[in-house]
Amino acid sequence: MFTEADSIPRVKYANMMHSDPNLSSTMTQQTEEEYGIRNSSASAVGTGMYDRMSCEGSPMMMSPWNQATPFTQTQWSTVEENLPQNGLIGSLVREEGHIYSLAATKDLLYTGSDSKNIRVWKNLKEFSAFKCNSGLVKAIVISGEKIFTGHQDGKIRVWKVSPKNQSLHKRSGTLPTLKDIFKASLKPRNYVEVKKHRTALWIKHADAVSCLSLNDEQGLLYSASWDRTIKVWRIADSKCLESIPAHDDAVNSVVSTTEAIVFSGSADGTVKAWKRDQQGKYTKHTLMQTLTKQESAVTALAVSKNGAAVYFGSSDGLVNFWEREKQLNYGGILKGHKLAVLCLEVAGSLVFSGSADKTICVWKRDGNIHTCLSVLTGHTGPVKCLAVEADREASERRDKKWIVYSGSLDKSVKVWGVSESFIDMNQMSMMQQQQQQHVISHSEPFMSDGSFSSSAGGASSHRRH
Repeated sequence: MFTEADSIPRVKYANMMHSDPNLSSTMTQQTEEEYGIRNSSASAVGTGMYDRMSCEGSPMMMSPWNQATPFTQTQWSTVEENLPQNGLIGSLVREEGHIYSLAATKDLLYTGSDSKNIRVWKNLKEFSAFKCNSGLVKAIVISGEKIFTGHQDGKIRVWKVSPKNQSLHKRSGTLPTLKDIFKASLKPRNYVEVKKHRTALWIKHADAVSCLSLNDEQGLLYSASWDRTIKVWRIADSKCLESIPAHDDAVNSVVSTTEAIVFSGSADGTVKAWKRDQQGKYTKHTLMQTLTKQESAVTALAVSKNGAAVYFGSSDGLVNFWEREKQLNYGGILKGHKLAVLCLEVAGSLVFSGSADKTICVWKRDGNIHTCLSVLTGHTGPVKCLAVEADREASERRDKKWIVYSGSLDKSVKVWGVSESFIDMNQMSMMQQQQQQHVISHSEPFMSDGSFSSSAGGASSHRRH
């Protein structure tokens, strides 16, 4: 169903850097039981964090509940016309599974969940759906008429939109292809050790596909996996060009840039930058730099469109950023969440961070200074994924405004309208007072670059994302 904006708490606006003091620092017993959260024994402050194993791998998450009929049409109510300049537009709700992945293109929104269904929404109404028969959909990316989905079973599935019927999606293949698997299996050298006493073909992921990233300019698709590798695929013929042994633990995120640089983040606490070279028909990635090595797992990555800034979120609730001119240099920390940062997006001068604390922080970048403009509240479960697209109607009015989609483990997708220029002054004044009290009580040093120094160290037990 579609829920009108008035039935859900409005957005809070503030010129603040800390997380909302009104947010509870611990989650309820019910939430802890539902999402597998526990206090990290290594945390100096005892903040509740996810367990080391991912929540989607728990018996509760993998159970076959909520298997609703996949293509039943959702009932909708009228969307409110007179919306505020910033705020919640509404919610897309299907009581069938937790939302793990989102992708927006033109006027379509694709949502993936653990219900085996991928749904397509158009103008905030259900447009179509297709079933993948493979369980949890962890990643969705779109390249032209092709849709790529990454799954818990380690496979990447390829879908095409029917030219005769835009609502019809048909599976056109799987990565790697059966033909390539058969050819590779004939040669013993194509087998690599993936676990103790277990081998597998190097072209296949041996564990869940956690993230997908496209490089349309080069026609490449990158897939990150819990098997600790990143694989590079040529979109034109579905060939696996390279398998990068990237990290010592699960790879949670990968982002390809237009400047032949690829960034990866892992449960081993590192963020790495890789340089891509073309060697004939194949690619070769070499490690340029390890940006960070920390105790907390790296759970999300985002890169600004011009490549000037790299952001990574961690299981300790912090967002760190690096700046790039001639080389990558550390920029600072954005501190706005109580629990693990699960997703990041960059659009224009804004950075969006979604968290297990059920909130989305909206940061505005001005040089190397980041200001938290607002905290979007309304989800009743961890915010697992984000997608952002330009508001075309606002662009015609020369107003920089974005449509933000947030998917949550509360089984809903919320749709927000966020302007780069609008701030609610009344809310800002109230939140500034709360911030001052919070700063005094925590004695956090404020850095000149607008970020906070890291004093909330402490290891987190949530590793895989």
